[in-house]
Amino acid sequence: MPTRNIGILTSGGDAPGMNAAIRAVVRTAIRFSCTPYAIHEGYDGLITGGPASIHPLVWEDVRGYLPRGGTLIGSVRCKPFMQREGRLQAAKNLILNGIDALVICGGDGSLTGADVFRGEWSGLLTELVEKGELEAEQVKGHENLSVVGLLGSIDNDFSGTDATIGCYSALTRICEAVDDVFDTASSHRRGFVIEVMGRHCGWLALMAAIATGADWLFIPERPPRQGWEDDMCEIIMKNRNRGKRRTIVIMAEGAQDHNLQRISSEMVKNVLSSRLDLDTRVTVLGHIQRGGSPCAYDRWLATLQGIEAVKAVLDMTPDSPSPVVTIEEARIKTSSLAETVALTKEANASLQAKDFDKAMQLRDPEFMEHHQAYRRLSTADHPRTMLPEETRMRIAIVHVGNPAAGMNAATRAAVAYCLTKGHTPIAIHNGFPGLCRHHADTPVSSVRVLRWEDCEDWITDGGSDIGTNIGLPDADLPTTARCFESHAFDALLVIGGPEAHTAIHQLRAARSTYPSFRIPMILLPASMANNVPGTEYSLGCDTSLNTLVYFCDVLRQSASSSRRRVFVVEAQGSGVSAPEQEPNSAYLATAAALTAGAMTVYTPTNPVTLYRLSNDISYLRSQFANDHGAPRAGKLIIRTENTSPQYSTDMIARIIQDEAHGRFEAKGVVPGHFQQGGKVSPIDRIRAFRLAVKCMEFLEGWAGRPVGLDGEGVARIGIRGSRVLLEELGDIKDKNGNGNGNGEGDAEKKAWEGLQDVVDFLSGRAVL
Repeated sequence: MPTRNIGILTSGGDAPGMNAAIRAVVRTAIRFSCTPYAIHEGYDGLITGGPASIHPLVWEDVRGYLPRGGTLIGSVRCKPFMQREGRLQAAKNLILNGIDALVICGGDGSLTGADVFRGEWSGLLTELVEKGELEAEQVKGHENLSVVGLLGSIDNDFSGTDATIGCYSALTRICEAVDDVFDTASSHRRGFVIEVMGRHCGWLALMAAIATGADWLFIPERPPRQGWEDDMCEIIMKNRNRGKRRTIVIMAEGAQDHNLQRISSEMVKNVLSSRLDLDTRVTVLGHIQRGGSPCAYDRWLATLQGIEAVKAVLDMTPDSPSPVVTIEEARIKTSSLAETVALTKEANASLQAKDFDKAMQLRDPEFMEHHQAYRRLSTADHPRTMLPEETRMRIAIVHVGNPAAGMNAATRAAVAYCLTKGHTPIAIHNGFPGLCRHHADTPVSSVRVLRWEDCEDWITDGGSDIGTNIGLPDADLPTTARCFESHAFDALLVIGGPEAHTAIHQLRAARSTYPSFRIPMILLPASMANNVPGTEYSLGCDTSLNTLVYFCDVLRQSASSSRRRVFVVEAQGSGVSAPEQEPNSAYLATAAALTAGAMTVYTPTNPVTLYRLSNDISYLRSQFANDHGAPRAGKLIIRTENTSPQYSTDMIARIIQDEAHGRFEAKGVVPGHFQQGGKVSPIDRIRAFRLAVKCMEFLEGWAGRPVGLDGEGVARIGIRGSRVLLEELGDIKDKNGNGNGNGEGDAEKKAWEGLQDVVDFLSGRAVL
């Protein structure tokens, strides 16, 4: 590949994750024998020039960037760059530094300006030579400018991509704030109107409303109908009458009516105060949404997109259109920068033209689906949504396997769906063993009809409030069947990990013997280890990942403070009871290593051996020898539990300590069940909501229809890429006898195994 001098700048604002992108660009450029340059304060630094504004970066300069919020190279809005004279000076400074490629992380205005700059490049150089400000020899070899865009925006307001750098971190800040408001709102039975960012895009507001269970929502893309005040008050009073002590209204700052007149938070507060006599307060979160450490998702996204940006620079030709790095269906891609910006501006123009349907369609693919589901489930018990009596079902919900964040949130969404349609949601407490244990003469019942007040607060709670168990139905199939029959279950929702996957197959296989199992059933994957076959994502794994990354950030701070310390961290990845299933998952360890900046990761597919450990110790020796006690010089190694029966976490640490010969020290750390997480992450809450609604729609589709002896009416739901896939299992077996033979379970593992190479690449070891 040709070597290049690549400048990186952040412009138009800041977003959590920008520093992760800078780190990835810098280290990837160095690994590809290019020289990365920091351009401080965005386009302003490009115009100002000088060594304080434009200078090369070395490997160690970006150490410690991953957990830092904002942008450490600065971002200033620059009006002079909008004028040709400003761009002329910027071109001169680039030539003086030998830079002919730019990676720009920012919003649509910043990226549009960059594309214009590239289009003018040849003319700018000609003018500079004609004016005598540059010699012809100086511009030789720099006749073309390469520009690659990275989408940095907390609003997630770009069309053509599923997510932008910073959006999920901002959503995390919002959810944390609303979660804190819950306490005072419940204590005083108050209402709160929470205003979040989003002048033209309601993504943050919509996702926050889903993730916090808000009573009402205002977004610019879907103005409320005339008379919205009555509709809002009706829903809120219904919720209050059901025992809800708090009222939460989420609104984007760009909320408007059909005539494009702004609906302010004060207007909403006054409606609630005057009509409902509800003590209501307004909270405007403002720029707090931009702050804080980026969440694991944004670190992952920014890192992979930063690597792709450098590759795009090296692949560009003078005739190539400027690319922008996007993410579609969890895959990093490049698209036309000009087309992406044009679509984004078209979405905003559609709002001004009152074409709200088109604006909705130009958002990310899930936007409209999420909004429709939220509106449907926020009108529980409304006569318009209730099904006829003969099509209503008694739907049992059971948690199977180890606890995973999102189980409660999914159950809450399922209950809301049932109450909206008139179904009866029934909780089976403590899994299948609990069902059998409390059967017959036992006075304590493990089967209970769920009311809304039972689970309204579950959206933030980790674990399982109805209890979960790794026990399987085949431990006592006759009793399990009698319980199904006595409680007259019409359908079954199973939420859990690999044990739940096995359980639903056991029930299906027993249909010929036990007629009570001839009901529709569906599996919703929930596993902190993300090891359920047939899906790339299980509920709980994002919460666990963020918890582990936070844990690693604290350890790294300790390691950096003492300068010469290595922490060996053990990530969970087992918990499978069925012997035919894969006992470990590489997901948690690999994703944590990538997003926490570990030196390397040991997994079942990339295990620790004596030879590898010896090489890693040699690498550590050289790193600490060259650092000379530099700041942020601590190291992390992450391993999956049970990676090796010989090399435990403690043993690896002791070997490193012994071989360090006093030059550095090593500690083994086992966070254990801390990794199960506390409050559920926004991503887990949103996906729990989305998947639970899909599951209930599947079960409802079988109302009044006979279910045969084979696999019909038995399904699992999963996510591949960003798509939700619902598959009826039938009688087809995968390699473990538990799937559909499409090999998708293995595809997920291989994807994460590929990221193990990225971890080593960014630590300076492997080559991509």
